[in-house]
Amino acid sequence: MSAASHRIRLHMHKPGFHLEVDVLLPAQGISVLYGPSGSGKTTLLRCVAGLERASQATVHVQGEVWQDDAQGVFVPTWQRPLGYVFQEASLFAHLDVAGNLAFARRRAAPPGHGSHLLTTEFAVRTLGLERLLQRRTTELSGGERQRVAIARALATNPQLLLLDEPLASLDEARRLEVLPWLERLRDELRIPMVYVSHAADEVTRLADTLVVLEHGRVLACGPLQDVLAGTEPLIRMGGDVSSLVLGQVAGHDRAWHLTEVRLRAGSFWLPDTGLSAGQTVRLRVLARDVSIATRVPADASIQNVLPCTVVAVQPDQHPSQALVQLDGAGTRLWARVTRRAVDQLALRPGQPVWAQVKAMALIR
Repeated sequence: MSAASHRIRLHMHKPGFHLEVDVLLPAQGISVLYGPSGSGKTTLLRCVAGLERASQATVHVQGEVWQDDAQGVFVPTWQRPLGYVFQEASLFAHLDVAGNLAFARRRAAPPGHGSHLLTTEFAVRTLGLERLLQRRTTELSGGERQRVAIARALATNPQLLLLDEPLASLDEARRLEVLPWLERLRDELRIPMVYVSHAADEVTRLADTLVVLEHGRVLACGPLQDVLAGTEPLIRMGGDVSSLVLGQVAGHDRAWHLTEVRLRAGSFWLPDTGLSAGQTVRLRVLARDVSIATRVPADASIQNVLPCTVVAVQPDQHPSQALVQLDGAGTRLWARVTRRAVDQLALRPGQPVWAQVKAMALIR
């Protein structure tokens, strides 16, 4: 096991529930624990924090042993250099924002832990809290409270940041307000994060590594693109089948207010939102928004067309539907089509086709 990784192996029995996890997570970026309620996401997170104790457990974080039952080691939560963000902000009501951050800073981990970039000032600036420092926490909106809670966790100079569905208690407007701040933290801060979520849009916007849980067991674990390419775990959870496409902004068509995102097999065009040339972006493409043609499409309103090869044809949840996995020079796409279309087009692995993408969501 590399020192630049986290090894988490847990066994826990509760009435009606059994957790059995053995994963190796990279010590960089955001690892998202994804699954339905009752799948074991929060229990896993609490075991990493030491708030619950699993048996036969190993929790190694970047080479440090937080728990190893074989060696008789268990480090209590208060001695683990971690920050924890709960669903509810749970701020100190008798202190203003600055006071909450100062309280956390006094309990910061010793120098050498966490990120050398991390200061309270960095957290305040990155989370946009400059104008809120003198405000009482009771005067903050839900989104502002969660941003302060995240900054307070960062103020402890953690080696690992744990976030337990931090947006679940917010309405949609507040949730969309906080998401860009989390993206900024991911991009600017070199502290690994483990993030619990059951929201597909949070997964595709934030995750570098995805762990899919169901009934206390790991169904899939790996880089986000790889896990989404093998959609079976997500299908069984009833989520939208989607693909994550990474591309680079190649330029802009000013006349039509469009941005070109370059892929290996071609380009996608999307509305110009001010992205900079050379910027790497994430695009989420739902399977239902991809159609398939066996000839080069002509005289069609769909502008995003990518030459691909059929990789696999799989049954979907409804017997009338099928999922077709496509590969366009390394860009993996899923298309949801009818089984009649599969038969009429004679779709089979290895067949050259053209994917027509009707819509996509820019998530970064």
